[in-house]
Amino acid sequence: MATKQLGNLLNPSNDGDLADIVRRAREMGELTDVLARALPPEHAQGIVAANVRDDGELVVIAATSAWASRLRYEADTLLKAAQSVGIKTHICRIRVSQS
Repeated sequence: MATKQLGNLLNPSNDGDLADIVRRAREMGELTDVLARALPPEHAQGIVAANVRDDGELVVIAATSAWASRLRYEADTLLKAAQSVGIKTHICRIRVSQS
C-alpha cells in the first residue's frame, strides 16, 4: 500500500472505523494527560491510561496494584480534573493494568 493511502486511512478526519479508533485513542491520551497533570508528580507516573464510559464512569488504569491503592485516594482529584475539561463523569474507578 502506498504511503499516501496509508496516511489517508490513519487520518481521523476521514470517515470509517479506523479513523474512529485513531480519534478515540487520541481522546484517551489527552484525558490521561489531563489526569496526570492534576496529580502530584510522584503519583502521575502510576497512571497507564484513562477512559470515560458511556454511563459517565471515569476509569483509570493503574500500572500496579500498589499504584491503584495510591490513586484511589486521589479519586476526587481525578474526577474534578476530568470535569474541569468538560467531561461529564460522576464516579471514578481505578483498575489495575493486565500487562
